[in-house]
Amino acid sequence: MPDAAALPTLATERLILPPLGLDDAPAIQRIFPQWEVVRYLADQVPWPYPADGARTYVEQVALPAMRRGVQWHWSLRTRAEPDRLIGLISLMQDDPGNNRGFWLDPDFRGHGYMTEASEVVTGYWFDVLDQPVLRAPKAIANDGSRNLSRRTGMRLVATEERGFVSGRMQAEVWEITRDEWRARKHQATRSAGP
Repeated sequence: MPDAAALPTLATERLILPPLGLDDAPAIQRIFPQWEVVRYLADQVPWPYPADGARTYVEQVALPAMRRGVQWHWSLRTRAEPDRLIGLISLMQDDPGNNRGFWLDPDFRGHGYMTEASEVVTGYWFDVLDQPVLRAPKAIANDGSRNLSRRTGMRLVATEERGFVSGRMQAEVWEITRDEWRARKHQATRSAGP
């Protein structure tokens, strides 16, 4: 397992994903407490969001989990504006039914950024962390997240009720195995061809 302190900065064609740090807390605090961002997140997110919520989360939850080697968190930034945080994406090994989570500033939705970020982070999950399967639950009402799962080769494996910031509702669990992900990447590479 890689040392959490040596978590690399990931990159895509349009994004830079530096590891989450305490200095990201002020930007998170400015962007995160919006109903459009939090309503489909797990109900452990406090709502109304406290004034010190981002600092508390980064300092007392995310960074300690990264040091323990059970979670990996990255901030999202466009290459055009690398100093501007626009969201977070995370991998979690310590919750078998919930291995990837993310949120994006509503001003940046609809441009495919989260699809790009999900692809590179899923690659880290399978190729670096060598995990056999990735599962991601999501509210059935969260069409954007469900569509992202479809676009990135995941399949629906279960339906259950879960608690979200907006209340209890039906959720779907989406999954992709390491072999499925690698076959999909291999096919994409072959399709791109010379």
